[in-house]
Amino acid sequence: MNISSKTSKDNAMPSKVDNPFDLVCPAGSLPALKTAIDNGADCVYLGFRDATNARNFAGLNFDDAAIESGVQYAHSRNRKVFVAINTYPTVANSEAWRLAIDKASHLGVDAVILADPGLMQYAAIKHPNLRLHLSVQGSATNYESINFYHQHFGISRVVLPRVLSLEQVRQLANKTPVQIEVFGFGSLCVMVEGRCSLSSYVTGEAPNTNGVCSPPKAVRWEETPLGRESRLNGILIDRYAKNESAGYPTLCKGRFDVGIEKSYYAIEEPTSLNTIALLPELMQIGVSAIKIEGRQRSPSYVAQVTKVWREAIDNCRRHPGDFSPKASWMSDLDKVAEGQQHTLGAYHRPWK
Repeated sequence: MNISSKTSKDNAMPSKVDNPFDLVCPAGSLPALKTAIDNGADCVYLGFRDATNARNFAGLNFDDAAIESGVQYAHSRNRKVFVAINTYPTVANSEAWRLAIDKASHLGVDAVILADPGLMQYAAIKHPNLRLHLSVQGSATNYESINFYHQHFGISRVVLPRVLSLEQVRQLANKTPVQIEVFGFGSLCVMVEGRCSLSSYVTGEAPNTNGVCSPPKAVRWEETPLGRESRLNGILIDRYAKNESAGYPTLCKGRFDVGIEKSYYAIEEPTSLNTIALLPELMQIGVSAIKIEGRQRSPSYVAQVTKVWREAIDNCRRHPGDFSPKASWMSDLDKVAEGQQHTLGAYHRPWK
C-alpha cells in the first residue's frame, strides 16, 4: 500500500499566530489524571496497560473503564486527553498496536502520540479524523523529517527530543507548520529518544519495544554492609550510603568505577530538566506546548509540578517582559526533582 497523504484543507494546521501554549501533564493513573486536571493542566497524556506505551510499569496506566472515566472527567472540564502509543510494534504481535489505535479512537481521545510510521499510516487511513502527534520516540530533530510526517500522515504536533538547543528549536519552529511541544520539567534522557538500546544489553529488553528502561522484574534491592545496592538483572547499578536518596536503577544513571579512585555518574547524573526560566523565550519562538515528564510518578508529584507550572505560565503570559521564576517555584520543583537538583539541559549551550 502506498503512503497516503493527509494534506487536505480539513487537515490544515492552524496559524502559528493562533498557537496555544498548552500545559501537558502526565497521568499514570486515574487519580493522577484528575489531580492534573484539578491543578490546571490543559491536557493530560496516558497509556494503556501494555507494551504499546513507553511507560509500561506494573501498577501504572489505564484499563478501558479507567480511561473512559478519565476522558469524561477531562472533557467535562474542557481539557484534553492524549494517548501514547509510542513504542515500536514487534513482529510477533504488531496487531496489539493497531488495536490500541482503534481503542483510543473509539474512546474519543483528543489525539494519539505515535512514533512508528506504519502505525501513522494505519491511523491516517482507518481513523482520518483522529488527531496525530509525533512522539519524542520518533526522534525528529529537524524540520525536514517533521514536515515529512505532516505531509504524508497529517501529523499536527511534534514532541521534540531533549537534545536540541533553544536556538535549534527556534530555527525548526520557523520552518514547519506543525505545532511544537517541548519537555519543560522531569527526568532527562541522555540518549536520542527512540534509539536507545542501552538497557537491552543488561535485560534483553529494549525500551523502544517493551515500554520501560528497567523492567521491574529485573530490578533488585539489597541491604549490604557497604550500603543499599540496586541491581538490574544482577548487575550492580548503584550503591547508596545510609540516609542517601536512592533513585530507580537505570543503566545510564548508575555510578561506575571507570579507572579512578572514586565511582561516579559516568554517563548521566540524576537531575531533572527545569525550563521555567525559559518560558518567555519558548512562548516568543512559537512553541505550542510544555510537556511535564513523569507518568511513573505519584499523584502528589503531578499535583505539585502542575500547580507550579500553571502559576508560572499564567504569570509569564501576564508579564512576559519582566518575567522571573519565583524562588518558591524552584524550591517546590527541586523537592521532586531527581537528585533534588535541576538543569536547563541541552537548551542552554552558551558556546552556540
